[in-house]
Amino acid sequence: MRRETKDSLAAGLTAVAAVFCVVLAFGIAVALLAKSQPILATSSVGRLLLGSGWHPMRREFGLLPFIVGTLWVSGLSMAIGVPICLLTAIYISEYSHRRIRSLAKPLLDLLAGIPPVVFGLWGVLAVVPLVAKLAARAGAASTGYSILAGGIVLAIMIFPIIISVTEEVLRKVPIEARAASLALGATRWQTTKHVVLRAALPGVFAAIVLGFSRAFGETMAVLMVVGNVPILPRSLFDPAYPLPALIANNYGEMMSIPLYDSALMFAALVLLVVVLLFNVAATLVLRRLEKRIA
Repeated sequence: MRRETKDSLAAGLTAVAAVFCVVLAFGIAVALLAKSQPILATSSVGRLLLGSGWHPMRREFGLLPFIVGTLWVSGLSMAIGVPICLLTAIYISEYSHRRIRSLAKPLLDLLAGIPPVVFGLWGVLAVVPLVAKLAARAGAASTGYSILAGGIVLAIMIFPIIISVTEEVLRKVPIEARAASLALGATRWQTTKHVVLRAALPGVFAAIVLGFSRAFGETMAVLMVVGNVPILPRSLFDPAYPLPALIANNYGEMMSIPLYDSALMFAALVLLVVVLLFNVAATLVLRRLEKRIA
């Protein structure tokens, strides 16, 4: 009877926690929507999302440069980070010695615990000058504060998330699957590619989704190196102004300008909706992958 009571209590507590998380997310969305009503009453959603002019004093609040800047920086960070993370996770899981694995784990945890402002400062001191030199060699005019600098810093920031989750997923693949493949004459790389990665593909995809969510919503490190210029970028050496940086930089100035508060709340709502839609789409893709592999 005591065991049944404990099971019922545990089930009830987990259900309450799950409902609380859903209600909390819904409450945040409703609060942002309510705060966005003044700007939505004066401008259409299409005008706000597709407008390229950001002039609060003239009541112009076009978010397109910020949305495009966010996609540029996040996409570049994933393009840089995902291949490196996958190869690193494969090495740690399938090829490295136990001592190397035991050393890599604490280092990844340490990298994950570094505050974003430290990454941003390192980006200003090391990455920005490097990007400026690369731009000069490429014949482009750039101060170094650019999409490329933000993408590099963000890629390094998502390393520990994707590597740790991917390595853990790869190691969950049964050793019998590896042994059967090797017994049939497959090489170690063929076994990793066709057996281990195939079995772990849903988990690997989930790790990439987590990394993208971190990159898309990162604020402090990005605003320190990306330039924060509200223009539509055309190359990797152009500056950008991601949505999180817009909110962080301008929230303290909004009280004296009409509709500024509402415009920033709408920007936060857009950020929340984009992340939500991406995670929903990723969940659907993940289920298809699981069915296909099964």
